[in-house]
Amino acid sequence: MKKPLIVILGPTAIGKTKLACYLAYNIGGELISADSRQVYKGMDIGTGKDLEDFKINGKTIPSHLIDIKSAGEEYNVFSFQNDFLNALQNIAKTDSWPILCGGTGMYLEAALSDYKFLKVDENVDLRERLHNNTLKELIEYLEKLKPLHNQSDTKDRSRLVRSIEIAEYESTHAKEPMPSFERIIFGVKAERSIIKKNIHSRLKHRIDNGLIEEVEQLLVNGITHHKLQYYGLEYKYVSLYLLNEIDKNQLFTELYKSISAYAKRQMTWFRRMEKKGIKIHWISAEKPLDEKVAYIQQKIKDFETV
Repeated sequence: MKKPLIVILGPTAIGKTKLACYLAYNIGGELISADSRQVYKGMDIGTGKDLEDFKINGKTIPSHLIDIKSAGEEYNVFSFQNDFLNALQNIAKTDSWPILCGGTGMYLEAALSDYKFLKVDENVDLRERLHNNTLKELIEYLEKLKPLHNQSDTKDRSRLVRSIEIAEYESTHAKEPMPSFERIIFGVKAERSIIKKNIHSRLKHRIDNGLIEEVEQLLVNGITHHKLQYYGLEYKYVSLYLLNEIDKNQLFTELYKSISAYAKRQMTWFRRMEKKGIKIHWISAEKPLDEKVAYIQQKIKDFETV
């Protein structure tokens, strides 16, 4: 890598994509998405792809790891890490600046990890042993194997069993080091009240501008309600609405609360990254866009002269 990786992270509804795109426009960069759902085609509104932000003054910012899978296909953090490294290699060939942008903590840490994740096949014997365990027993078992940071894995039995499967495998197999590359990490933050206000207005806009219709089309395309609810947040609650399990007012209210809680968990994850030694340069979301871009460009210059 001739140029260091630039990372732009932050909670949902903070303006990461717009900032990353304008930065890319100014310095000649290409974006790599670090979002666990933006990989799926047809899941645009609910995942906040904000594709209009990629077009600036007649130029389209190149992007990677967006729309690379059909909705319903399996994709996980192991797949992401491999795809991220491939994207990084391809960007290096163009001499562009690689800009990783997203808010999925697990994916961000996979990109910044010291080691490659291991490919873990299904362990039939283990799954048979765990078949009769309660959810509580599975959670306690997983906690013995590794620190439990991703709480979403504890709410779905299949994801919980898979996490145990991976943790057991990693405990007995050596990891391969990640390729070495320089990186500089920026975080966009705001007061919680501002984030919640952004979430509220953005959610209203999405519901008024096609979110429900997007989910209806996914159902027409063969995606099940079970799978939609697995994707969580927007897709879960619109699914429940279409099943007549909640009304439209509940759809907005419950989804708003869930997205707000998710934003809080994201900030907790980023603080944990800092405790592990990952340096994040924080930028106020309230600063004008040109000031944020200028701040990052100056930090990049400072970084390169060290």
